[in-house]
Amino acid sequence: MLRDHKLLSPLAFRLCIVLYASALLMACSQSKTAAPGVPVVPVLAATVEQKDMPVQVQAIGAVEAYSAVAVKTQITGELTGVYFKEGQDVRKGDLLFTLDKRPFEADLKRQEANLERDTAQAKLAHLDADRYEGLYKQGIVSKQQYDQAQANAAALDAAVQADKAAVENARVQLVYCSIYSPINGRTGTLMIHQGNMIKANDTPFLININQVEPIYATFSVPEQYLADIKRFAAAGKLPVEATVQGDSHPVVGKLSFIDNTVDQTTGTIKLKGEFANTDRRLWPGQFVNIALVLHTQPNAVVVPSQAVQNGQQGQFVFVIKPDMTVETRSVTVNRTSSGQSIVDMGLKPGDRVVTDGQLRLVPGSRIEIKESVAPSAPAPAGGQPSAALSLDNSARFKTELSGSSA
Repeated sequence: MLRDHKLLSPLAFRLCIVLYASALLMACSQSKTAAPGVPVVPVLAATVEQKDMPVQVQAIGAVEAYSAVAVKTQITGELTGVYFKEGQDVRKGDLLFTLDKRPFEADLKRQEANLERDTAQAKLAHLDADRYEGLYKQGIVSKQQYDQAQANAAALDAAVQADKAAVENARVQLVYCSIYSPINGRTGTLMIHQGNMIKANDTPFLININQVEPIYATFSVPEQYLADIKRFAAAGKLPVEATVQGDSHPVVGKLSFIDNTVDQTTGTIKLKGEFANTDRRLWPGQFVNIALVLHTQPNAVVVPSQAVQNGQQGQFVFVIKPDMTVETRSVTVNRTSSGQSIVDMGLKPGDRVVTDGQLRLVPGSRIEIKESVAPSAPAPAGGQPSAALSLDNSARFKTELSGSSA
């Protein structure tokens, strides 16, 4: 229409321009009015809980056999029999190996013959000593002859005692031809096979036996916790939880050993936990996550760890308001473990917090809860939830221990 403005009068041309500008303004205002609203963000949420939580010290531990025996022979001879399979469980007193007995049986017979000979000679010497005693009293023989007869009898008595010891030693050597298991345990790799000649106390050993029921887990903690560990251990056995990699259910045992020396090179103290291990979940040489339970913190405020975010002003959470919008709230986390965080300040029981979807949120965002999750992680075998003490929160932990002891 504007292209043909030469055909229109000036008044009509101005009128067309005004109408065209008005149409543009109306279109712009309508486009602004039709802008879409703020989208609703789907999130996951959880409710803050209050419950008793155990205070723990965490460390990395290594599993050790309760007792380990390297089986060796005490005699030299040919290995004639092996009576177990590698990796087999054996009981104390089970026959493991036999050696060639024939040389030791022959030696035993020789020693027994020597004993009989010297016993007969000692008997004759005593008869001679008795005769010389009578003759000496009658004045027929000299005192020297009488003393010689008495000395011969005593010497042969000593020879009889030596022969008895030799016979006993030969019997012991014969017993050593059969090697029995000294403990209940599980056998390892067979180092020497049947038919080989073996020497007394030689290397390598014949077999290694590890006792795995019960079993130990050794771990070290910083020496700053030593005083508190001794204080709580004095009141009774402290629970120790060992978690195998890839297993969410810990094995529960008791603290059985506190070393008598702090390692000056690392500043740590060595501890041991003892476990019944009837299900054989722990194995010698295995690395495990250790949690030493010191005491229980009552009425702790617990929230899922994924709800806690890190910002420039510190840690915070998105709290869900009744109108389904969110606000940020700063929190003070005491410690974190097993997917849970114990909050000292910033939250109260019953608050709802966002556990997933925080990246799309800002204060005031409207949300939609897709699913609610419980803040508690799977409970350990003892039935109580666990919360571990991070080693970098030592100052806060010291303050809490002082408060609980007071």
